[in-house]
Amino acid sequence: MTPPPADPELLDFAVALAREAGTLTLEWFQSTELTVDHKHDGSPVTAADLAAETLIRERIAEEFPADGILGEEHGDREGTSNLTWVIDPIDGTKAFTRGVPLYSTLLALVDEHGPAIGVIHLPGLDETVWAGRGLGCFRDGEPCRVSERATLDGAAVMTSGFGYWPDQMLQRVLSSPTLLRTWGDAYGYALVATGRAEAMVDPLANPWDVAPIAVIIAEAGGRFSTLDGSEGPEAWRGGSGVATNGKIHDPLIGLLNDTAV
Repeated sequence: MTPPPADPELLDFAVALAREAGTLTLEWFQSTELTVDHKHDGSPVTAADLAAETLIRERIAEEFPADGILGEEHGDREGTSNLTWVIDPIDGTKAFTRGVPLYSTLLALVDEHGPAIGVIHLPGLDETVWAGRGLGCFRDGEPCRVSERATLDGAAVMTSGFGYWPDQMLQRVLSSPTLLRTWGDAYGYALVATGRAEAMVDPLANPWDVAPIAVIIAEAGGRFSTLDGSEGPEAWRGGSGVATNGKIHDPLIGLLNDTAV
């Protein structure tokens, strides 16, 4: 059975909220007074991360007090509805702390069928990509689609960095006819959804990194899976992410896992 479409009003709320939180992060962006702390796993966190997530949580609590929340910085809040908001206030904190404008604010709404709404807002670029299940995918209000490239030859494959790549997998991709670039984090997924790249690969990913991506890529006409090719409503919880234009998905998964035939 086909899952029901997302509520357009909830999608509008999510887009406006991600933009509001992203605008807040600009108060710290490229500031000489920005200080960077580190969490227990060694990843960076700033006052901008904390402030943006707090804002999003407050707005959701005001409008939808029964909904659950899963956020990178402030953990889980159990809800009594079947809806959960998933927040990454700054995806690409390392870029943010270095004054690189490719970071994003991510927001997703998940129901019993999986991610229903997804937003990638890029404050430093003043660009937003969003989608609602059954409603299509949009870039700044205009419909957008994945590219039509049908082979790996010349396909632009994005990633956030090479430190998380198994050596043999990286060498296979480097030896392939793909064009490997590190325009990563959620920006890479935005490039795929808008047809400017063919694939984005995250060998390691947290749920809040990719929850919005699953619905955005699907609504743009592409495919999203885990690194081993698993798809479905729970793929965003799978610990990795591969998004493509759909046409090169199977060959790319085969290349990544050395199972190409």
